[in-house]
Amino acid sequence: MMFAQRARRFRMNVVVINGSPRANGNTAFALTTAAKVLEEKGIRIERIDIGQVPIHGCIACRSCMQQQNRQCRIADDPVNGWLQTMIEADGMVIGSPVYYGGMNGALKAFLDRAFFTASGNGGLFRHKVGAGVVAVRRAGSVATLDQLNKYFSISEMFIPGSNYWNEMHGLMPGEAAGDAEGVQCMRVLGANMAWLLHLIEHGKHAVPAPVREEKIRTNFIR
Repeated sequence: MMFAQRARRFRMNVVVINGSPRANGNTAFALTTAAKVLEEKGIRIERIDIGQVPIHGCIACRSCMQQQNRQCRIADDPVNGWLQTMIEADGMVIGSPVYYGGMNGALKAFLDRAFFTASGNGGLFRHKVGAGVVAVRRAGSVATLDQLNKYFSISEMFIPGSNYWNEMHGLMPGEAAGDAEGVQCMRVLGANMAWLLHLIEHGKHAVPAPVREEKIRTNFIR
């Protein structure tokens, strides 16, 4: 109850991003399992489904850095709208299926553009809480989770842990519900993420955050 009361006072929210083309598949189940615990702690959940909408990849134009308008130049897909939801959130949980030992292409295209735009506009995801979850039939989950965590760590985000890697196993929709260890892992992740969000919200009023440093770039070919 105390968690919920504090969350309502601070109005914290987390965006849950389903990278799978299946709106109700095992990736969605993993995300929902973690999100349910966050909601029980009083944290508001918003959901984004990548679905089957074509997503452009980053074309390295750097327009987002030049314009400083928090927007990607490519405007004929939903990425900019999703990006604004991420900017306004206190945290994000991003879920991916496993395609050939890594995340699926549409999700990667979205994350490349969203995180590059956020980074190039003053570090808009800095000090948010980010967690990745993976749904997999058999192998490739740890490599995919590593891909997701790289986006968080390079953005100065905080990554909560669980009692195992954040993965659930199953092939057909609904099969992941039978992965008891995976279900527990998602619950523990949700609880730890909620706790970390509360600690950050309380602590930032007592302890000043580190001053953001401008990025130093060293190019090894001169």
